[in-house]
Amino acid sequence: MKPPRGLSAEEAEAWARVAASVVPLVRRRSETPMTKIAISPAPIKVAPAPKPEKRALPPPPRQAAAIIAPVRAARPIGAGGLDSHWDKRLKSGSIDPDVTLDLHGHGLDAAHGRLENGIGQARAMGARLVLVVTGKPRPVDAADRASRRGAIRSKILDWLAAGQHADAIAAIRKSHRRHGGDGAIYIVLRR
Repeated sequence: MKPPRGLSAEEAEAWARVAASVVPLVRRRSETPMTKIAISPAPIKVAPAPKPEKRALPPPPRQAAAIIAPVRAARPIGAGGLDSHWDKRLKSGSIDPDVTLDLHGHGLDAAHGRLENGIGQARAMGARLVLVVTGKPRPVDAADRASRRGAIRSKILDWLAAGQHADAIAAIRKSHRRHGGDGAIYIVLRR
């Protein structure tokens, strides 16, 4: 980068006229008129301003210890919670789900968000049975090059156990063949 060139005589004269016509907003300590300053055609090197002293800052105010919500222990939500009448109806496929959430084809983050939002909406509607389509788990194949298959299916029970709606879930069951079989699950919500 080139150093800046100095002002020519004409430029310095024009600058002096402009500077003289300006009225300062705040009076400065030293009022040296621009006309008394000698203007040289060579650039003037200005020494950098001294750095201000570092002042000791007062310590930040003390805050009360943060209250951390207790971590909810993941309870086994797949077992129990239903009477035999519900179990028979779910196993036979004779009951239709109130809400269906299709997570198949979504990424893990999108599927998790969709699951939480969907269960929240189902609870708000007063739904009792939610069918969640996750996709069938596939066996790992050596030719698969370690790409993950059935990732949503493997994570969904953890999401449900640790999610914000865990206390509203009465039971989780494998869905009937006509509702998706191994590729879907029923979530029975508490009233």
